[in-house]
Amino acid sequence: MRWLTLLFLLLSRASAEPLVNTFSIVAFDPKTGDIGVAVQSKYFGVGSVVPWAKAGVGAVATQALAKMGYGPEGLALMEQGRDASSALDELRAKDKKSALRQVAMIDANGRVAVHTGEECNPWAGHKTGEHFSVQGNLLTGEEVVAAMAAAFEKARASGEGELAEWMVAALEAAQAAGGDRRGQQSAALVVARTNAGPGGDNDRYIDLRVEDHATPIVELARLLRLHREFYKRR
Repeated sequence: MRWLTLLFLLLSRASAEPLVNTFSIVAFDPKTGDIGVAVQSKYFGVGSVVPWAKAGVGAVATQALAKMGYGPEGLALMEQGRDASSALDELRAKDKKSALRQVAMIDANGRVAVHTGEECNPWAGHKTGEHFSVQGNLLTGEEVVAAMAAAFEKARASGEGELAEWMVAALEAAQAAGGDRRGQQSAALVVARTNAGPGGDNDRYIDLRVEDHATPIVELARLLRLHREFYKRR
């Protein structure tokens, strides 16, 4: 029945919501204030759908039957002073398709809220930790999110790199543990930091996308290294 429901939603012209089966991480570093999202999926251009972040406010990952409104609306609520949990609860309360959604939010205090709908494609689930949440659907198994959480915590504890590198480490571990059951295609990394974008008048500290690639996480890691070198020289 779940597959018939999803097929109907995909074919319905009235539904423009993308079906983004994927794995992602939302995380916050209180030392730098960095907040962001990293994601990979067997989906073209996942970076245009899943990740949302705003410095000093929060970050959102919206996936499964992805309702993109969760991104800007969740950020708006958190900017008004709502914590991640109350913001997510309010959005879910008015969403008739909540059972098909997977959404994770983190606010600027590092508080996490996550929802995996009971009708998300299995395996689907999430795992939270201090200042982060990892989640995925249509995965090879629970070991994927477990590996993500462990890799993020290990990278953070190492004292090397920043939030961006720690989140990429989580993606790499997820893929090594099996990842998306269908394979790989695109990946994205967004990190917001106040006045840290090019020119200093925006928060786009890191905003990288791999739209279509045989090994998108490998390519994302390469782009992050290039980003570090390019901006170090400027």
